[in-house]
Amino acid sequence: MFTVNVGDYAVTVQQGSLPAIYGDYKRHAKLCDEFSIRPHEGGELCFVSVSAAQKWPFLIVAQRFDLAEAGLDPAVLIAPDAHTLFIGAGRRVLGYRLDVPERLFEHTVDAGFWEWTRHGDVVLMAGELELGAWDIHGKPIWNMPLQPAWEYKVINGNVHLNVLGRRTAFALREGPAFAALEK
Repeated sequence: MFTVNVGDYAVTVQQGSLPAIYGDYKRHAKLCDEFSIRPHEGGELCFVSVSAAQKWPFLIVAQRFDLAEAGLDPAVLIAPDAHTLFIGAGRRVLGYRLDVPERLFEHTVDAGFWEWTRHGDVVLMAGELELGAWDIHGKPIWNMPLQPAWEYKVINGNVHLNVLGRRTAFALREGPAFAALEK
């Protein structure tokens, strides 16, 4: 288990098992989201909690996820200025509002989640077969299916995408509907 402090928030993460005092965490939390946490439901366990520093967690997310053996590890991105938490694990990606704890979205990624990155007021989610964008408040902006092998980078507010050698670029906020071929 480890804790990272971001702004006014302390985010605690544990993989492989639930914390020994999980029951106490649940009793104190304002929101506890559980997804298939019983051992017979398969997959790897991932626990994420958010609290104010040195306080009981007000948000708990516990889930089993698949694809851990494939190197698709869980990841968390917090936008403290927007009071938003993004979690990805296996095929499930989640968004939570933190100031008044509530789940904002649950999205399924077909072949597995890779990572979150933040670019100003846009959060990108990269998965094996898709790239998606949310604003920092957890509202979806755009999503596009992809085929391996692909990579991207964001430069000056534009997404530069390379899918099997075919290069395109589009504005981060507008999305792929405005893609132009690069030379």
